Amino acid sequence: MEKDIKKKIIKKGMISLILVTVVIFTYITLGNGNSLVNSKVQKKVPIYSVETSEKKISFTFDISWGLDNVEEILDILDEYNVKATFFVVGGWIDYDLKNAEMVKEIHKRGHEIGNHSNMHPNMSNISKDRIIKELEVTSAKIKNITSEDVKLFRCPSGAYNDLLIDTAEGLNYYVIQWDVDSIDWKSEGAEVEYNRVIDKTKAGSILLFHNDAKYTPKNIPRIIQYFKSKDYEIVKVGDLIYRENYKIDSLGIQKLMN
Repeated sequence: MEKDIKKKIIKKGMISLILVTVVIFTYITLGNGNSLVNSKVQKKVPIYSVETSEKKISFTFDISWGLDNVEEILDILDEYNVKATFFVVGGWIDYDLKNAEMVKEIHKRGHEIGNHSNMHPNMSNISKDRIIKELEVTSAKIKNITSEDVKLFRCPSGAYNDLLIDTAEGLNYYVIQWDVDSIDWKSEGAEVEYNRVIDKTKAGSILLFHNDAKYTPKNIPRIIQYFKSKDYEIVKVGDLIYRENYKIDSLGIQKLMN
């Protein structure tokens, strides 16, 4: 009888110890901000947009194939005195002498030229050495034409990982994404694309367009007129982002450090 009582006491004590251990472990891992999940290093992200009190936004154009609409877009931007950022692929520059001449023309008209890789690979699936080559080869081609260093990089198809961002930042590039995608490459219709941009854009937004999209030349004047009527200033990405003393939150919003 006494033996059975002792067994029950020991059993209850073990159960209590287990419960206390579970509570302590739960508190340590979930309740005090140092959870196993939270202790993981946050995935690095590019700059999607900028936190700013100023009504500034940026137009960006990705060029990876052909010369469709480029000159027309440049003429429209000139008409409204707007400067934009063009991200170009190195292989595209080499493909035709006309392409290299267009890079020169874009630069001549006062626009910013960014790096969009050399061969447009999925940058999240390649080695560090290949990343470096994709970046540096393209920047060298651009500098050979414009005589200016390239500081902005945009990942092909928006694909990235920590290795890409660490490597690009280590080479002193700002990795630029977008928070407003016109999705103009789908050619869903001028009104659909226009409304998508108008609805999503806010101060600090980076807008994405493509040179060879069907409705983009028609929509750009309307979009410019709309935002100018709302007292927005359209600037190059390099004039929108912060160059130092900043952080990028988990949503890709670049913010000044306090």
